[in-house]
Amino acid sequence: MQKIIIAIDGFSSTGKSSTAKKVAQQLGYVYVDTGAMYRTVTYLAVKEGYIATTGVENEKTGKFENTIHVKKEELIKKLKNSSLSFKYNSELGFSEMYLNGKNIEREIRSIEVANLVSEIAKIPEIRVYLVDLQRKMSQEKGIVMDGRDIGTVVFPDAELKIFMTASEQIRAERRFRELQEKGENVSFEEVLKNVQQRDFLDTTRKESPLIKANDAIEIDNSHLIFEEQVNKILLLAEEKINSL
Repeated sequence: MQKIIIAIDGFSSTGKSSTAKKVAQQLGYVYVDTGAMYRTVTYLAVKEGYIATTGVENEKTGKFENTIHVKKEELIKKLKNSSLSFKYNSELGFSEMYLNGKNIEREIRSIEVANLVSEIAKIPEIRVYLVDLQRKMSQEKGIVMDGRDIGTVVFPDAELKIFMTASEQIRAERRFRELQEKGENVSFEEVLKNVQQRDFLDTTRKESPLIKANDAIEIDNSHLIFEEQVNKILLLAEEKINSL
């Protein structure tokens, strides 16, 4: 049977990763979580002390605002000397993120990493490096990849492109429940602010901003259950495969 590349883009906390994992599992395809790769670089930056947040007073308002500083050269050098890989977990049914041979799935899902990942993701040199890794992972078709720029930058010729969205309130509620289940001590307001901040940074950055590809099919899952959105994509994939 003909295999295709499925690119799933969209806003944070729309369930892209969970959906992509299930779609890949159902089709027998390889799943690559690009968001996890950017989170891994962010975790590396935090761990090595290459990123810091400082409060700076706004001269006009007199209020203190957070400014994020990244030691880009040091981080990029460290990244190029590090190993990022996915390893399949047969018990979970999907691949997990490893940094230099260590499973860091839990670490990269923290609110600290979430608050900083958009700053790291907008650095051009890091995006170029990770896009090259992503393309190497996908030399053969039969792959499902999710992120922010898969259908526009990484795989502009992907046979099936999906763009997932949902209201920010619903996305924040989903993320809040997820963090609570993991034992994270965060407030809903903090999570909502994080979702809004990431939306702004993802859509306004100069390097590969989050935009819907012209030929992408939009799925608003604000009121869809998980199985419904998975089945929608599986049906679209079947139609595309049969048309080739």
